[in-house]
Amino acid sequence: MEIKKKFRPDPNLKLMDQVRQVLRYYHYAYRTEQTYCDWIVRYIKFFNNQKHPKDMGKREIEVFLSHLATKENVAASTQRQALNAIIFLYKRVLDIPIEESIEHTRSKRHQSPPVVMTKSEVQRVIQNMNGTHLTMAKLLYGSGLRLMECIRLRVQDLDFEKKIIYVRAGKGDKDRTTLFPKSIQSELKNQLDLVKRIHDQDLDIGYGAVYLPNALARKYKNAEKEFRWQYVFPSKKLSTDPRSGAVRRHHVLESGLQKAVKLAVNRAQITKRVSSHTFRHSFATHLLEDGVNIRVVQELMGHADVKTTEIYTHVMEKNISATVSPLDGLE
Repeated sequence: MEIKKKFRPDPNLKLMDQVRQVLRYYHYAYRTEQTYCDWIVRYIKFFNNQKHPKDMGKREIEVFLSHLATKENVAASTQRQALNAIIFLYKRVLDIPIEESIEHTRSKRHQSPPVVMTKSEVQRVIQNMNGTHLTMAKLLYGSGLRLMECIRLRVQDLDFEKKIIYVRAGKGDKDRTTLFPKSIQSELKNQLDLVKRIHDQDLDIGYGAVYLPNALARKYKNAEKEFRWQYVFPSKKLSTDPRSGAVRRHHVLESGLQKAVKLAVNRAQITKRVSSHTFRHSFATHLLEDGVNIRVVQELMGHADVKTTEIYTHVMEKNISATVSPLDGLE
């Protein structure tokens, strides 16, 4: 078996350019690239740019991470993200081994129950939305999609015959299938008709390409211009890819849907801290309330561990009065 050699960045490049070169070699997502670069820059600036990371190590990492927990009060997940970025810098870019036992003050984990809307509240929010944002909100609730899973849907991910939606490379880079509500299928067929018209116009003027992950782009040479790979919710304008420089039509920005949800929640006079992700929480909770097996809900949500799904049992409505006592069952 051939062992792949470890990639070495160009030593003539500046440090952050080396970081980006390695991230792109290993096909990290653009968002991850931005996040990792931000943390690495913060790590260097924390020590007033006085030392190069190669001249720092375990002690400095511990000091920085402890500062995030004690002074900036960041969440445990945020601190873990910072650690991952710094470990990437040392292991992948600088090729400097870092001890696994980083002993830093850890941020406290706060396990708060998820915010969930009642069915009537979901209906009120949806009634205060319109257009494409309304369709997207229905998908978030009706299929239990995460915000970016909805934004990144491709034409071929909607299976009208089997009435399922394919979620590609979701959280943890996992694929899954989920429910495709009947009530939204006609809306999505109209949406795909719009996407087809936009795509045909782009092809007529010499464009029509869409972003594909590197492995797919190499495997399917002409796929980037095929209709099946186009985004279900395309941007209104063509844009230039910040990494490749290619002009393509990307998907819409998530901020548009987030703002539309916030506005609808205010109009519905709901005081809960409702966000786009609340639709997903409500999807899982309402399925459990309707008697759907928790293992089925786990699969639809894409949870690796059923314990993650169990958190919704703490916020679901329980009709205790309808429960028969085991004593009464003896009579």
